[in-house]
Amino acid sequence: MVRDAWKDLKKSEIYGLQKERMIAWRSGSSIERVERPTRLDRARALGYKAKGGFIVVRARVRRGGRNKPKIMGGRRPRRMGYNKLTPKKSIQWIAEERTADMYPNMEVLNSYYVGEDGLYKYYEVIMVDRSHPEIVTDSSISWIAEPQNRGRVYRGLTSAGYKGRGLRTGRSGSSKSRPSIRSNGRLRR
Repeated sequence: MVRDAWKDLKKSEIYGLQKERMIAWRSGSSIERVERPTRLDRARALGYKAKGGFIVVRARVRRGGRNKPKIMGGRRPRRMGYNKLTPKKSIQWIAEERTADMYPNMEVLNSYYVGEDGLYKYYEVIMVDRSHPEIVTDSSISWIAEPQNRGRVYRGLTSAGYKGRGLRTGRSGSSKSRPSIRSNGRLRR
């Protein structure tokens, strides 16, 4: 039922509630810990469990492309370089990184979209405390406590990071994306 309501938000019964949330979230801080997930179905699908060691944090990131001040020196318009400045990271990936900066003892497990207004996009980030006893003893999530998974969000190992690096497609059609775009270029020299 929750999933169906989020599929077409404007036609669902939670649309009024969502508009009220947007007004409240806009005046709040950019990174805010929440007591429980807004979209429980999505959070559970991405690995969230209602137990010790898991927290959910809402992140607010500006929408749209990057802005750059106009160059004062003479240029023809094409060389001014302030249009279509698209970052290589998605806004969701940026939200995950900012959240990880605020909670250095936690690892980012995953994140999902919870809304947008005219100025911002909002994501909820699922975070895991790698040193919590309940996490270490749970065989389904204890892999995150291993040393090779430290700082995984900064290395593009979350779902949003994988997508941004072009690794969501299978082997065929992504030959220049593996093992990474940079190292693939080195291999071709």
